[in-house]
Amino acid sequence: MEPESGVSPTRNPSQLSWVNISKNLLLAYQSFGVVYGDLSTSPLYVYKSVFIGQPHRNQTPDAIFGAFSLIFWTLTLIPLLKYVFILLTADDNGEGGTIALYSLLCRHAKFSLLPNQQAADEELSSYKYGRSRHSVASSPLKKFLEKHKKSRTALLIMVLLAACMVIGDGVITPAMSVLASVSGLQKTEKILTKGEVLLLSCVVLIGLFALQHSGTHRVAFVFAPIVIVWLISIFLIGLYNIIYWNPKIVFALSPHYIIKYFHEGGTEGWISLGGVLLSITGTEAMFTDLGHFTAWSIRLAFAFAVYPCLVVQYMGQAAFLSKNTSSIPNSFYASIPDSVYWPVFIIATLSAIVASQAIITATFSIIKQCHAIGCFPRVKVVHTSKHMYGQIYIPEINWILMVITLAIAVGFQDTTVIGNAYGLACMTVMFMTTCLTALVIVFVWHRSVLLAATFFLFFGFIEAVYLSSAIMKVPQGGWVSLALAFIFMIVMFVWHYGTLKKYHFDLHNKASLKWILGLGPSLGIVRVPGIGLVYSELATGVPAIFSHFVINLPAIHDVLVFVCIKSVPVPYVSSEERFLIGRICPRPYRMYRCIVRYGYKDIQRDDGNFENQLIHSIAEFIQMEAVEPQFSSPDNASFDGRMAVISSKSIQSNSNLLISELELEDSSTATNSFESSKSVTLQSLRSAYDEENPQGRRRRVRFELQQSNGMDPLVREELLNLIMAKEAGVAYIMGHSYIKARRSSSFLKKLVIDIVYSFFRKNCRGPGVALNIPHISLIEVGMIYYV
Repeated sequence: MEPESGVSPTRNPSQLSWVNISKNLLLAYQSFGVVYGDLSTSPLYVYKSVFIGQPHRNQTPDAIFGAFSLIFWTLTLIPLLKYVFILLTADDNGEGGTIALYSLLCRHAKFSLLPNQQAADEELSSYKYGRSRHSVASSPLKKFLEKHKKSRTALLIMVLLAACMVIGDGVITPAMSVLASVSGLQKTEKILTKGEVLLLSCVVLIGLFALQHSGTHRVAFVFAPIVIVWLISIFLIGLYNIIYWNPKIVFALSPHYIIKYFHEGGTEGWISLGGVLLSITGTEAMFTDLGHFTAWSIRLAFAFAVYPCLVVQYMGQAAFLSKNTSSIPNSFYASIPDSVYWPVFIIATLSAIVASQAIITATFSIIKQCHAIGCFPRVKVVHTSKHMYGQIYIPEINWILMVITLAIAVGFQDTTVIGNAYGLACMTVMFMTTCLTALVIVFVWHRSVLLAATFFLFFGFIEAVYLSSAIMKVPQGGWVSLALAFIFMIVMFVWHYGTLKKYHFDLHNKASLKWILGLGPSLGIVRVPGIGLVYSELATGVPAIFSHFVINLPAIHDVLVFVCIKSVPVPYVSSEERFLIGRICPRPYRMYRCIVRYGYKDIQRDDGNFENQLIHSIAEFIQMEAVEPQFSSPDNASFDGRMAVISSKSIQSNSNLLISELELEDSSTATNSFESSKSVTLQSLRSAYDEENPQGRRRRVRFELQQSNGMDPLVREELLNLIMAKEAGVAYIMGHSYIKARRSSSFLKKLVIDIVYSFFRKNCRGPGVALNIPHISLIEVGMIYYV
């Protein structure tokens, strides 16, 4: 059964009201614990990664001044200028990330490769977000991208590559942050051996992933004070080091030292950029986790707390290293005054855990979004907060990430090698985001191509330089990011390819409406009491499983509803716009279509009320059809494709159906209410199922039709038939499909479909489980798809 989603967060456009100010301040506080953990712990390992492997002649005070200047301007141009001031305005109904940018582009141009899209989707209130008020003629670039499928496929691959790199970050970041923080016990205080440090790191990592089921809401309130204390600590330590060791470090804010750094360092200076870029790892979380907060809250937290604290800390470390160049391999812990070493070490370890939390949260969100656009197998998504929308936990992914993270930590044991993989993944995501934002500037904001080109050339050039340096370190650990991205890309590509092939098979093998009309209202078989919900991915037409069912079985339900669960390229679909109801064939056939629409950020929650909402929606459509001319037509006309949006508010205010709920505890009442239409055997099976599965009990209600003298007799008769069918019971009819490649297919296609895609379908969550359909009511129709 398809459960109802939660309610998306409402956003007040006025940012100056006291309510919004207090809300943004609270969210800014929470964002420290979710968004900024990764970015704020970068000082643990940046300077070491910059200078490790360089000749000693390059480890001079002037080189350290140049490295700090690079770090300062990198922090200023990319996180502050690009993300805080520009990219956070490129949100999709308050959501961020590469999928959000792709969704915006698909709504403003025909770039989408998603099947079963309809014109009715464009009427969604969230669909028009970001659209300009004046019409803009199609540009040659837009026409080119829309015309050539290869360009649209390349755009999707770019988005998926960025998503895979974010997932790779979810593996690398925990290993990197925890190892860097715990290493202080070995390198400075010599308390633990290298093996003991590794064991302690693994224990911390296991505890971190075990904590994920608690949800972001609880984690944010627990972790936010830790990051705030950490930022204050590194700010004060940095300020102390500047004053005590070398106040002249403030002159390194001048870009002159960058030029001097590259002039003296040469090739080594360029390669060291792979270490400098680690100072901005975690920046993408500001945009990816935008949906958990607001743009203003993230801006406040970064501009007034994170940014100044990081600048002062990096400046202080540089001041210390300019007088103690031999301490470069352990620069952070060596720069801490002895009197506060242990408190800072404890806070650093806790902050490393927070750093991992930021990217793990983003990983769950990215995987959920990839599944929504048909590019990831079905997984269990748990909504972890009743009050905060969009905060999720994916158990299977959580434990897979934990295993891979432990393998990387144990396999490499060196933050420098892990950092090479880390930097490559982060910079790839940033570069892809820049490319997508440039397209958003043209196609969504409708600004000039020149402005988009300026944005792309400026930020793209900076990121391309860093990316080229990171690519040079592929043999020294960077290959890990590429390997992880390749594995996840294979999963996404194969699942998307197989899903599209299955959809196209359904599309080309639909049951003919003429054939169904020729069977007559009885469909040539016995119509038994009850409602049959036939699930399909088709938004129009009758799926092939229905004709397969009719041909091979002697009976079918009196009322048939063809249900299509589909994703639309918006983050959220409000409950008032979720249902599209229509009729298939004339009234005597009692066949309807229901399209249930979800956004890529919607969480399908099991509230046990889907059946009742569906009956209400169909009843409302029947009454609407009788009074509104656009829905009424002769019985011999084709009814397929005529749909109406049924709002839950209109149902509550206008429906002639009365609901009386039956208490689940009163089993005798519940049994007697359905006794007229269900056999004793079926009643006993239902009771036994409810006792064994108390969490799967559905809300039992009785529908009654109000007395109304003005109601059309045909409408009354159809509504009464619907109520009687509901009381007789609801069955769920789904296709149990086996996807096979045709014999004439190439070896590669057979490998992809028959082995890889088949493996994913057998081992992911079944569609019935994903839709929370009770097993006792499920009828599966076996079919083989030759694609």
